[in-house]
Amino acid sequence: MTDQQKVKGPASYFPSIEKTYGHPVSHWFAILNAAGALKHMELVALLKAEHKLGHGHANALVAYHLKN
Repeated sequence: MTDQQKVKGPASYFPSIEKTYGHPVSHWFAILNAAGALKHMELVALLKAEHKLGHGHANALVAYHLKN
């Protein structure tokens, strides 16, 4: 894989998130969509508290979700 093909930013965490927690990222995005209009850190806190995600993984999912 060349540097131009490497995934960068929050999406670079997706393979690790899927492997660690056993769900596709679409599962986590559905949870974030259902949470409604919360702020970034409120969404991170929700994923950490209710779904036991680590801070980095939760932050990456939320950052990608809010950007898109």
